Amino acid sequence: MVRTAPRTPLHAAIVGPSQRAEEFLSSEALAAAAGVSPTTLARLVGLGLVEPTALRANEHGLTAPVFSAGTAARLRRMLRLHRDLGVNLTGAAIIVDLVDQLERMERDSATKERRPWT
Repeated sequence: MVRTAPRTPLHAAIVGPSQRAEEFLSSEALAAAAGVSPTTLARLVGLGLVEPTALRANEHGLTAPVFSAGTAARLRRMLRLHRDLGVNLTGAAIIVDLVDQLERMERDSATKERRPWT
């Protein structure tokens, strides 16, 4: 297995401490919601299998990753595929991404079918 250095996603925004705190989960909250240790979550982030939504700035100017609430459900699905079917974590992340993409495409298609004028 090739190890990669931890990376910050290019799309991650830096948000201030007062900006929409309810929309994000801290690393600790995400780990608890997904039923993994903070160390395991850090490993998954380091491998690029879980990506922060944004970086939250604290009062000292330091930043910490924060995650969307949907990331917890995505992580639980990945872990379930790994545990129940023996899929490696990279494969589980790919499967979850493909299923999400398929669901988006199905929703888009259903929306277009309901609009006869387009």
